[in-house]
Amino acid sequence: MNAHRTAHHEPKQPLAAVGYAGVLRELLPIALWREDADGRVVEWSLAAQDLLGHRPEDVLDRPAATLLVPEGRRELADQLTRRVHAGETVVGTLSVRHREGHQVTMEMWIVPASDARGRPGALLVAVETSQVLRMRDSLAALESLFSQSPIGLATLGTDLRFLRVNDALARMNGVSAAAHVGRRLTEVVPGVNATALEATMREVLDRGIAVVDVRRTGRTASDPHRDRTWSCSYAPLVDGAGRTLGLIASLIDITESQRAEAEAERARRRFALLAEAGTRIGTTLDLRQTSEEIVAMLVPQLADSADVQLLEEVMDPDEPSPSTRGVLRRMAALFPDPAAPTAKLQPGMTSHIPPGSFFERVIAGGRPVNLYRSDVPALVTDPRADQLRAYLMTLGSARLIPLVARGRVLGAVFVTRLRSREAFDEQDCVLIDELAARAALNIDNALMYTRQRTAAFTLQRSLTNSALPTVPGLELTGRYLPASAHDVGGDWYDVIALPDGRTGLVIGDVMGHGIHAAAVMGQLRAAVRTLARHEVHPAHLLASLDAVVADMGEDEMATCVYAVFDPATGACRIARAGHPPPAVLTPSGAVVFLDGPPGTPLGTGGHEFRTEEVHLPPGSLMVLYTDGLIEARDRDLDQGLRQLAQALRTPETSLAALCDGVIARMLPHAAQDDVAVLMARPQNGHPSGAPG
Repeated sequence: MNAHRTAHHEPKQPLAAVGYAGVLRELLPIALWREDADGRVVEWSLAAQDLLGHRPEDVLDRPAATLLVPEGRRELADQLTRRVHAGETVVGTLSVRHREGHQVTMEMWIVPASDARGRPGALLVAVETSQVLRMRDSLAALESLFSQSPIGLATLGTDLRFLRVNDALARMNGVSAAAHVGRRLTEVVPGVNATALEATMREVLDRGIAVVDVRRTGRTASDPHRDRTWSCSYAPLVDGAGRTLGLIASLIDITESQRAEAEAERARRRFALLAEAGTRIGTTLDLRQTSEEIVAMLVPQLADSADVQLLEEVMDPDEPSPSTRGVLRRMAALFPDPAAPTAKLQPGMTSHIPPGSFFERVIAGGRPVNLYRSDVPALVTDPRADQLRAYLMTLGSARLIPLVARGRVLGAVFVTRLRSREAFDEQDCVLIDELAARAALNIDNALMYTRQRTAAFTLQRSLTNSALPTVPGLELTGRYLPASAHDVGGDWYDVIALPDGRTGLVIGDVMGHGIHAAAVMGQLRAAVRTLARHEVHPAHLLASLDAVVADMGEDEMATCVYAVFDPATGACRIARAGHPPPAVLTPSGAVVFLDGPPGTPLGTGGHEFRTEEVHLPPGSLMVLYTDGLIEARDRDLDQGLRQLAQALRTPETSLAALCDGVIARMLPHAAQDDVAVLMARPQNGHPSGAPG
């Protein structure tokens, strides 16, 4: 209690002696003052100054009624004073006037107390009513929080022993609230990494800083057979003077929410894996690479091994033969386990499916199955593969997924997990099956492409001469280079023997690739041969071809050059339909590109085709080519023509060598488009042909 003065300046016993304890003073400011028998203020506490604004020197030895009693309350004040002087203690809620004039409602205790002369006086003890209500509400809220909160709550002393525990925390720990009090966490629930949590609590006490969301996992008496997880938060418990009294602990059971988060994260990873599969599986139309991409997606994310096998009969582009029935070919396999007999699992190996076997039933049914240990030996179709059979028996779980696309079974994927890993659950199976279904569609697309490509190559080979004919007065050679080993286009050339020793030379380019372009090329080639043998004029021949292409549909288009060479005169009559100009190498070594009417591409309905005539003496050379020879992404048309002219001036011992050299110089790297080249050199004497 701070020092205070009296009206007579006599030393008095401190007002704290009446029970104004330190803890209470810090929680609730209490105003104290004394009045003598005449109603004058003889003692005034500093707390009274804080609450009512009057300094001791302003109130001491002055009538309390004049200073502190509000207007209209004098009669009540006098009545209470008489009762106290008669020896009665008065308790009530009264209004007291503040130094600034407003009223302060206070809870008051007026106690009889003799003044310095032994006469009846009074001791007044007062607290502000609003402060009392605030404390009451705070205590009620704290009590409600402890008794009704679903969150586990506890207070602990500086020795980390429980002072109070609510029922929610008692239920979490499976120990009564009373059994917590006076004990430490390591004594109550030692199986929840209690030592580490006490270290955290000690850090909170030492640093005075709260720690939020410390995860605690373990088993308690309330649920002894499974792990649960709690989110623990600790905050220092500090009094008004800043002293640390202990700490407050709050705990929330987050077991289910963590499981939900884990499931959500697992689902997110699954969706991400499916999205990744869309970009990583089927990047090419190669069966082996597609199978390897499937295996790479499955291992190790979803399985410890994966084995992709295709039915031999679906890989045969023609009708399957009896020898391919029931035969499986391994396309890709990955068994990282060093104990696996990988020598028995090499890509390219084949095995026969025994009729009536478990494997055959699964393949025929087209439905994925989880395999049990008793089923695994049935997967090994080679009776001599004891080592492989024994290895498969050591696996923890396995699943066999038929590869089904467009209603047809193409093969199967076999995935396994080791015993050290959890068995495939329902969600694993759904994801693996989805990846297998996507892979099956990519494999079927690759098979369809392979069949179409094979058909296109077959059609092109059947429609293109493998050797040029021997014709009067001309040495000939030709080349065809597809832009890709996996595809064919509509480029072609042909040489046609005409009456009177003349020769028809033709080169063309059908827009597009694949079997359709090859089929259109075949129709145009047949039409050119028919029209040429009827001795149709070159310009009229192209006009007829334009009508043929137009009849095929609006989207069809082609370019073409048709020339007729007469060895008797050396004259060559040429007509073009939107095709690059033929190149002529003169006997003097000059190269010129024929600048006659270019015409319009076939199928556009231009009908404006004209003829250009050029003289080709012995020793000259005429070169017909498609645009793939001169056009590329890194050069324009004029650059291509200049480079071709330079390449043609290179001396070669034979026409075939010259043709190969020109192509090598023009296309030092892989061709970006299909290329066809036809070279014709007039001769004196006997004609000669060269392989096409």
